[in-house]
Amino acid sequence: MLYQTQEDIERDLKEALRMLLEKDKEILTTDINERSITHKLAGYLEPLFVGWDVDCEYNRNHDNPKRLKIPRRKIPNNDTQARTVFPDIIVHKRGTDKNLLVIELKKTTSQQRDDFDLNKLKAFRNELCYKFAVFIKIRTGNDPAIEKIDWIQNNGS
Repeated sequence: MLYQTQEDIERDLKEALRMLLEKDKEILTTDINERSITHKLAGYLEPLFVGWDVDCEYNRNHDNPKRLKIPRRKIPNNDTQARTVFPDIIVHKRGTDKNLLVIELKKTTSQQRDDFDLNKLKAFRNELCYKFAVFIKIRTGNDPAIEKIDWIQNNGS
């Protein structure tokens, strides 16, 4: 599929999230590590994004590490040197500049603020030309659910 619109992406993303909630309730109710959750989500995305590569924490831009000009955590906000980044999930074509979707997922039990992930997604859109970027907040524990899905627009909003 070509995935020309956000609605195309959103449809398949929601299906993968539905499958995650349905098939992996145990890992969500036990509040397992975020990496385990993103790994399962990527597995549900892969058959929906035929012709695309779906990777977790993929830190390459061709042969070089992916770098973004974003502030480091817990240091002054004016530090904007390039930082190696590990996106939670990306949908792309390895070895090319075809970058379709970048996903950052955070559990509601996380002690970290959302700002870093949101800034990272804005930088992926603006610096690495990802067509779509989305932030997902997932509730774990007794009643797992998707709390929030925020799409990051190209202008960074």
